[in-house]
Amino acid sequence: MIVLGSTSEVAQAFVEEALKQGEKFEKIYLITSNVETAERFARHIDVKFLQQAEVLDMDLMKEADYSAFEKINSNLLFCAAGYLGEGTAEGLYDDKNTEKIIGINYAKLVPVLNYFAQKFESRRSGTIIGLSSVAGDRGRQSNFIYGSAKAAFTAYLSGLRNYLSDKKVHVMTVKPGFMATKMTEGLSLNPALTASPNQAAGYIFKAYRKRRNTVYVLPVWGVIMFVIRNIPEFIFKKLKL
Repeated sequence: MIVLGSTSEVAQAFVEEALKQGEKFEKIYLITSNVETAERFARHIDVKFLQQAEVLDMDLMKEADYSAFEKINSNLLFCAAGYLGEGTAEGLYDDKNTEKIIGINYAKLVPVLNYFAQKFESRRSGTIIGLSSVAGDRGRQSNFIYGSAKAAFTAYLSGLRNYLSDKKVHVMTVKPGFMATKMTEGLSLNPALTASPNQAAGYIFKAYRKRRNTVYVLPVWGVIMFVIRNIPEFIFKKLKL
């Protein structure tokens, strides 16, 4: 199993859920720029599940070195790499903030996924799970830089799914709504619309087993975003969302 963004709480919860449900992996590759945190998780799953894991250092905002990935042989990739950034007016117009949001959520991430997608295609097997966001379903004033990057990532996953469909490789898009993680710490979130990492992992794993194409976490977000997508623009542009 390959995990991009492996210090994400949702990614780690998914790894544990998969192991609890009997998934077998020769090795789990934890790819991250936060090596120390990932190594603690590697030790945790080694003790708890007797699962071997290897941490590979990669910073998406630096030039990618694929040489360390050549040895990887896996049929499952879970991508939770993401960066929320600063959504205030000051942050929206800050070039470094914008570049990092777009880079980590899309521009720098896609070439890495393409690298592994090509490997899966050559073997004609595998599953790629990509965490996008409901923020990409329609641009809103509160986070339109982040939302635009996630919209691009959603479109990428859709196209990749279409391209790999007849090559026996499945691509699943996950669209979380509010999640109680370090990334959203300090934000005022509606508890009824907020999933814990473990809840999210459970939904995602079930969808993976069913080979779903797109899944919302929690399912109520599918309804919410259907409504938001269909609000007429002359009304929507006046809303404070």
